[in-house]
Amino acid sequence: MPNAEFGMTQVKLFLITGHAIRDKQFRFTSLHHLLNKDFLRGCFHSIDKKKAVGIDGITWEDYSTNLEENLDQLIRKVGRRSYKPLPSKRVYIPKNEHEKRPLGISAIETKIVESGVTRILRSIYEVDFLPCSYGFRPKQCCHDALNALDKAIMFSPVNHIVEADIKGFFDNVSHERLMEFLKIRIGDTAMLELIGKFLKAGFIDKGEFIETNKGTPQGSILSPLLSNVFLHYTLDMWFEHIVRAHVRGFVKLVRYADDFVIAVQYQDDAKRIEKAVKNRFAKYGLEIHPTKSRNISFGRFEKQNATAQKRKSNTFDFLGFTHFCDKTRSGKFKLGHKTQRKKFVKACKNMWEWLKAIRNQVKADVWWKTLRAKLYGHFNYYGISGNYLDIKKFFVKTQKMTRYWMNRRSQKKTLTVERFWEYLERHPLPKPEIKHAIYVY
Repeated sequence: MPNAEFGMTQVKLFLITGHAIRDKQFRFTSLHHLLNKDFLRGCFHSIDKKKAVGIDGITWEDYSTNLEENLDQLIRKVGRRSYKPLPSKRVYIPKNEHEKRPLGISAIETKIVESGVTRILRSIYEVDFLPCSYGFRPKQCCHDALNALDKAIMFSPVNHIVEADIKGFFDNVSHERLMEFLKIRIGDTAMLELIGKFLKAGFIDKGEFIETNKGTPQGSILSPLLSNVFLHYTLDMWFEHIVRAHVRGFVKLVRYADDFVIAVQYQDDAKRIEKAVKNRFAKYGLEIHPTKSRNISFGRFEKQNATAQKRKSNTFDFLGFTHFCDKTRSGKFKLGHKTQRKKFVKACKNMWEWLKAIRNQVKADVWWKTLRAKLYGHFNYYGISGNYLDIKKFFVKTQKMTRYWMNRRSQKKTLTVERFWEYLERHPLPKPEIKHAIYVY
């Protein structure tokens, strides 16, 4: 990455962060000018070269051929406030067996400017965001959120969990409300106008232009930060200053992007919080999913209460894991974690389909590297304390599926179990391993 990116603009962003820390009420009125050529050049070099191209068909390599000239033209448009982002290209990726998730692929210049705006906004908002927020933030990840939830339930008097799922969050965020929130910290009209253009850019779906009057499109570089800003004011700040003041016991919010749970001590507090959350999001034009949101009893006394009430112990899903009440070897309470069943089934299905498709396209020694990478990726996400059995189960299933499809190659000798194990000795697959030690107390 060119050294220019770490020039004067980076110094100014550092100073902006310092000012944001010192004065939580300050409105920044001079930000747009930071989108200069050196800064945007650095943003260009930070973009993943392998990402899909937008509707203009221009690749990273195409743009880099005449980079300086292209950046000069881009800077002129941005400086004159005449820059208009191209609509994104709408594609659909599987969400589950029955639904697909819309994804927007931006043009290369859109990615460059969005990257610059994101870095500028992040220098302000990263010091504003609360510790309960973990999604799409530097040095924060889903495993930090899981760890925070584990510690809250293990070491605090938690007896109830409020689950909430915001229905179609990214597609339904109010642009007007979002801009109102941004104006709390940003007074630069040129920057606000530019952000508004990104929100209203629209998308091309099957050759047809679709206007966007609400929502922050998934796939956009800027979208995660804008979504965090929206939820910072609608949920995090409200929870910290209003909810906490009106409960009589322990309460903790853990949020990763638009996915969140609330750990609560008392039942009456949990019921009131569940209702309040629904009312809060309704105020901002969003709906809490009626079938995916609930208030359940959960905690160190859940198992014995369930036994007394002749029912199964409650569990809940969060960030791809099912969380349940478990015991240590000495019989003490601990929070259990296992791969959410639908996520496990989906991972197995995806692996099956991939092996089926790849087996005859290239030689095994070529696709074997990708197979190793897929296993590494699965273990790196699902390899948390308490989930070893599930990642080992996925590993064993993957081995069986691999042998099955290697045996289905046309006009090949049968790959016996013995020969397959010999092959694995020469070309070992990564073993299941706990990557994130949450049970460190």
